[in-house]
Amino acid sequence: MGDKKAIPVMVQGTHSDAGKSILVTALCRILTKDGYLTAPFKSQNMALNSYITVDGKEIGRAQGVQAEAAGIAATTDMNPVLIKPNRDNDAQIVVHGKPVSNMKASDYRTDYYETAKEVIANAYNRLAGSYDRIVIEGAGSPAEVNLNDRELVNMSVAKLADAPVILVGDINKGGVFASLVGTLQLLSEADRDRVMGVVINKFRGDKTLLDPGLEWFEEYTGKPVLGVIPFIQDLHIDAEDSLSLSEYTRNQNTDKHIDIAVIEYPKISNFTDIDPFLIEHDCHIRFVKEAAELKQPDAIILPGSKNTIEDLVYLKDRGLDQAIMAAQQQGAFVFGICGGYQMIGNKVSDPYQVETSLDEVQGLELLPIETTLARHKKTVRSSGTIEWNGRTIPVTGYEIHMGETVAKESVENFIEMDGQADGTRKGNVMGTYFHGTFHNDTFRTAFLNLIRLEKGLPPLKITTSFRAHQEEEFDRLAFHVREALDIPKLYDQITTFKTVGGVG
Repeated sequence: MGDKKAIPVMVQGTHSDAGKSILVTALCRILTKDGYLTAPFKSQNMALNSYITVDGKEIGRAQGVQAEAAGIAATTDMNPVLIKPNRDNDAQIVVHGKPVSNMKASDYRTDYYETAKEVIANAYNRLAGSYDRIVIEGAGSPAEVNLNDRELVNMSVAKLADAPVILVGDINKGGVFASLVGTLQLLSEADRDRVMGVVINKFRGDKTLLDPGLEWFEEYTGKPVLGVIPFIQDLHIDAEDSLSLSEYTRNQNTDKHIDIAVIEYPKISNFTDIDPFLIEHDCHIRFVKEAAELKQPDAIILPGSKNTIEDLVYLKDRGLDQAIMAAQQQGAFVFGICGGYQMIGNKVSDPYQVETSLDEVQGLELLPIETTLARHKKTVRSSGTIEWNGRTIPVTGYEIHMGETVAKESVENFIEMDGQADGTRKGNVMGTYFHGTFHNDTFRTAFLNLIRLEKGLPPLKITTSFRAHQEEEFDRLAFHVREALDIPKLYDQITTFKTVGGVG
C-alpha cells in the first residue's frame, strides 16, 4: 500500500439491501461532524441510479450522496468502477466516470479483472493520501463462495485497504442471526478475523426481547454486537438502486390531495428524480407496474431507463401505454425524464445496438419527437431556465444519456440553456433529458401549484427547501446511528484493530 494518511473502516452486509449504504452515509456524517476529513469509497458498484460529479463524470449515486454527507465534492476515485446492467447477463462498464464497454459478466470476470483491480487500487491509494478517514462500502455479501476467487468489492478490498470490517444484518427481513452466523462461517479464517463486530439494522419492537439472542450470538461467534439500529421512519436520502423500490407504496392515498404515479419498468434508473415530492405534505407518490394500478392520477412520471427500447416493449406488453394515454386525455400531466422522455415520443431507434438487438420501437406518440440511441454518452451538470405559467424559473440539474432526440414539427422547448434548448412540451405532456428538475424548489412548487389550481385548491408558497431538508436528514440519520452505536468505542476499535495474524 505504501504510505497512507487515512484510517479505513469497511461496512459489509449479509446480503444486498442490508443497510450498508445508509450506515456508510451515517458514518461519513458522524466522522465529519467529529472533525475528521472523511471520504466514502466503493470499489465497484452495480447500480442504475447514478450521480454526476462536478467535472461531468458518472459514479454510483450512493457514493455521491455519501460525499455530500461528508461535506466534500464527489470524485470518481470514490467509485472507480460502476456497472450498469442493460439486460440479463450484460452490462455497461463505466470506469472513472466514462463508459469503456458493454460486457457479459463472465467476460468481465475473466478479461477485465486485472485491469479493474489496478484501477481500484490506484483510486483507493489516491484517496488514502488525502483524507483522515475512509468509510468503505462492500456489495452483496462477502460469503458468495462462487465468486470470491475473483471478487473486487468485499474482502479483497478490505485486504487492499487493510481495513477492519463491520458486518451488517437486516433484522427486518427475518433470520438475522442465521444470516450473520452463516456469513461468518462461510468466510475464510483470515477474513473472519478481519470482522471486528456486527451491527443489527432496521430493528422494530422491544429490544429486551432481542437481548438473549445478542448474548447467544456473542458467545457462539466470539464477535461483539457493536449496536442495534432501530428502523428509521420516512428517511429521505437518495436510494442506491431498485431494491429500495419495495419501500415505496403502490396504492392510491385518498388522504393526500395530489396523486403522482411513477411508472416502474425493469431497467428503471435515476428514479431519485421523484424524491422531492416526498417532502410535499399534500403529495402522494406511488409506483405502478400494471395498467390496472394506474387509474387517474394528477401526474404521471416516466423516469429514466437503462434500456429504453426493452422497457418500452414492457409497457406495451402490459397495456400501460394505453393506460397512460387514456389518463393523459383525461387531463393527467405526463412528464418523461431521460429514457421516459424518449418513450413518449414517436419512436426510438438503436441502429448501433447500444442497448438492445431490437432496431426500432414505436413510442407512445405523445410528443412529436424521434430518438436515435448513440454510441457516446453525454454526462454533464447543467443549468437553464423554464418558462412556466408566465414565469421564467432558473433550474440546475444534470444530464446523462446516450440518445439524440429531434423534433419532427415545431414544438415548445422545455428548458433553455445558454442558447441551447432541451426537452419538449405540448399541452399537458412534457419531457426532458434534464435530471433533478424537481429538486429545484421554485419549479416544483410552480408545477404542483398548477395541479392545485386545476383541482380547485389554493396555491402554496415554497414550504421546504429540498437541499436544506437533505442536510437535516443527514443529521437525523447521524444522530439516530450515534445513539445506537458506541461511537467512541468504535473509533478506538478502528484505530487499534489487529487481526489474529498481526495485520491491521
